Amino acid sequence: MDSFLGLLRIRVKRGVNLAVRDLGSSDPYVVITMGNQKLKTRVVKKNCNPVWNEELTLSITDLNVPINLTVFDKDTFTVDDKMGEAGIDLQPYIASLKMGLQNLPKGCVVSRVQPSQNNCLADESCIVWDDGKLHQDMILRLRNVESGEVTIQIEWIDVPGCRGLKTEASNKS
Repeated sequence: MDSFLGLLRIRVKRGVNLAVRDLGSSDPYVVITMGNQKLKTRVVKKNCNPVWNEELTLSITDLNVPINLTVFDKDTFTVDDKMGEAGIDLQPYIASLKMGLQNLPKGCVVSRVQPSQNNCLADESCIVWDDGKLHQDMILRLRNVESGEVTIQIEWIDVPGCRGLKTEASNKS
């Protein structure tokens, strides 16, 4: 538990305009990897605009290990086709968490992250205070594919007995 920082909940909401890999459609699912952890959503049959609304949870031990999201097309008789990939940049979210904010109004925007060449964002992403927690909604533009975006939401979960994140307030004391 000493090396364990906490959990990251990734809510995989939906895909938009995903690439066609079968006859006129695809059977997409999402795989999220971080180090040796690998999590998958269910397959949505014959849909290039799937809605998953699934929560996947990663155990975080190192904030510098990249988190990758890959979309695949499920095939019955051949290897599943890759439909694009994106990196999930945690750093702006972690920086907001480390501010140690409390008692903000519901829906308060703590930070805004702009799309750039250094991230996979398709649009501005807001880090928002909601019911005592921070979450970040992201629309990720898939790379290495002709089209497609995936909408996700990330949220940190503190776990009692683990190392946790050091906040600016705890660093000053």
